[in-house]
Amino acid sequence: HRYWLIWWFCAVWNFIVSAAAASPYPIPEDFGSGTGKYLIPNTRKNPPSVNPLEPTIRALKFWRRVAPIVVHYKFTEYWFKVAHVGDKRRRYETWEKLHSTHAPTGLTCILELRGLFVKIGQVMSSRADFVPRQYVDVFSELQDSVPPWEKDRVQQIVQQSLMESQGLQIEDVFDTFDEVLGSASIGQVHKAKLTPQFGGEVVAVKVMHPNAETRFRNDFKIFRTLCKVALPGWDPILRELEMQMMTEFDYTNEGRNLLRVGKNMAKSPYANKVKVPNPMLSLCSKNLLVMEYLEGKKLATSVEDKLASIVGGDRLMARKVLKAKQQALFESKHSGHQRKGFLKDLNEILGENNSSMSVLEKAAKARKLMSMTRDARNKLSLLLDATGHQIFNDGLYNGDPHPGNILVLECGKLGLIDYGQTRSLTKHDRLALAAVVCALGKKTLDIHEVSNAMNEFGFHSRDNNEENIAKFAALYFDSDAAGKSLGFATPQKYLQHLNSIDPMVDVPDPAVFVARTSFLFRGLGALLEQKLQTSQHWKKHAKIAIDAKGEDLQLYNLGITPIV
Repeated sequence: HRYWLIWWFCAVWNFIVSAAAASPYPIPEDFGSGTGKYLIPNTRKNPPSVNPLEPTIRALKFWRRVAPIVVHYKFTEYWFKVAHVGDKRRRYETWEKLHSTHAPTGLTCILELRGLFVKIGQVMSSRADFVPRQYVDVFSELQDSVPPWEKDRVQQIVQQSLMESQGLQIEDVFDTFDEVLGSASIGQVHKAKLTPQFGGEVVAVKVMHPNAETRFRNDFKIFRTLCKVALPGWDPILRELEMQMMTEFDYTNEGRNLLRVGKNMAKSPYANKVKVPNPMLSLCSKNLLVMEYLEGKKLATSVEDKLASIVGGDRLMARKVLKAKQQALFESKHSGHQRKGFLKDLNEILGENNSSMSVLEKAAKARKLMSMTRDARNKLSLLLDATGHQIFNDGLYNGDPHPGNILVLECGKLGLIDYGQTRSLTKHDRLALAAVVCALGKKTLDIHEVSNAMNEFGFHSRDNNEENIAKFAALYFDSDAAGKSLGFATPQKYLQHLNSIDPMVDVPDPAVFVARTSFLFRGLGALLEQKLQTSQHWKKHAKIAIDAKGEDLQLYNLGITPIV
């Protein structure tokens, strides 16, 4: 009966929304026509303005897809309670079936609407440690494979930008303008070659999608409603995310951020290990960013390629093995489980095929597996160290380090790209955060010390329950292990539990994106089969910051004015 009721609700809801969304005012698509080398549309026309009915239509399309999903999950949760379903196996199989059913619908909704929902999907696909594996698998294509806008349309934006800012034609600047390298929530990147007049270099050209800023503003209103219905307690985080994400819609800011972060990294201990692309600010504008092209692969793809070489070049098998091992890694509730040997790992990876291999062949592949694991661990440690240096020493860091923004370059360095969500920390916030991380990183946790450090940072709860505040600190800046050990499937459930004991009243804005960065790194660790405690990696950088707090360190407020 419960499935019949859900089917009936979905059918009626789809009928209502389909009728309402059938707008007689389609979004203009005509950009004119043109001739010549780049087939540029008529640049005298402005890009199409947003249909005044579009926000309503987008909201209706969103809820058409999402409302039945929310109802199905809520109804199932309610049914478990009233029917007293205590069989863990039955509950697990029911949730697994729900995830498998609704993950593809979620992706369809994201690809249909794009905008903010692509960004949300990217974050979900980065958290393989707590987002159901079905959603991680389906949403993983959002990292850099969002369907791009038409090349003609993009070239028109480039042409208009160059004409308005430089008085130049596109052929004056670019000798070639190739197909898209990757497309995301706000813009897409093309590979191009500059003309000899501008140096003749191969560059990456980032172009903002038409009307992206307006759509994001409207999408936040939709998502805020979803949070009230299905994700209670997310409002403060969502407000900070909105405030920061809306700064991404001026690529000149991102260009300046790239320049500042690049200079900081060039004089850091990681100068020979990390590369940030150099922007060409003279060619950048609000919706156009021209920067150095970095040749490389995504970090997770690099690991997948190496594993594929171990299993005879079978990429599908490598991908399947990685996903299975990620799931097994985080189904364990205890982080201290015994590590298996590499030969046993190899036997599991090779499966039935291992009987035909000699001992020497297995040993050779085991050495490759060991090397791959060590290399992945080292690269992840380097990434955490470089980011820790940016946070605690420079006070300027990337607030959106999702897997698609981290490359393994052909020269062996890590490439750090996409600094649209660059965050800055004042000296007070940097040192207050350092105190929290140092307290969390100690072998013996002092709850009073952690709680006091959180209060100094600006966290305040209703009852000032020190033990609960310390648990908040661990969730935000260390790991999800405590929640998992108590049986909470996701950090969201654990956060709700902590808020039910002693709700957090004040959460300082600077903490939100540092916590988000910590969460994203834990998700990346899951993709690379590594359990992470970010405080353990960051505590050495935090200690350096505290020890040097009397010195005049080079800090920037978004790189514009020094902080003293």
